[in-house]
Amino acid sequence: MTTPQDPYGPPGDRPVEGSGQPAGQGWGPPPGQTDGAPQGSPPPPGPPPGGQAWGGAPHGSGQGGPKRNGLGVAALVVGLVALVATITVVGGIVLGLAAIVLGVLGRGRAKRGEADNGGMAIAGLVLGAVALVLSLVFVAVGVAFFQSEGGAALIDCVEQAAGDPVAQAACEEQFAEDIGE
Repeated sequence: MTTPQDPYGPPGDRPVEGSGQPAGQGWGPPPGQTDGAPQGSPPPPGPPPGGQAWGGAPHGSGQGGPKRNGLGVAALVVGLVALVATITVVGGIVLGLAAIVLGVLGRGRAKRGEADNGGMAIAGLVLGAVALVLSLVFVAVGVAFFQSEGGAALIDCVEQAAGDPVAQAACEEQFAEDIGE
């Protein structure tokens, strides 16, 4: 008589009928042996070996396919680069907008269950927004500065210097003295 095989123990030496898998990779006992469970009983708890869900789709995949996390990762990376690029103002604005767009798209994927990195998408969105706001503040400060008396005087002095390096240096020194007051 054949002894029942433990369903959680090592598989038999023969392939499992109908599984299409070689020996040692099937789920359940080899043909001809019983596992002690009545015929038609539900499978044991927990996922089967091989990372497959009971329906045949990869375990934890939501819709049966791989997660598409590229937009969330891209939003985070572009947001970090945008934050650094705020010193160039234009780079902060352009990359900040790109990070915001990528973050919104990545968060949408996460909400639909197509991705599992919604936190990265939100972080990229926030970093992009911070970079955009900082760049716009730098633009506003720069415009206000150059519309002030000191900025206008510097621009007039440099225009009058007309490419003369000594005169331009004198303009810079005068401007530094005016700001120091």
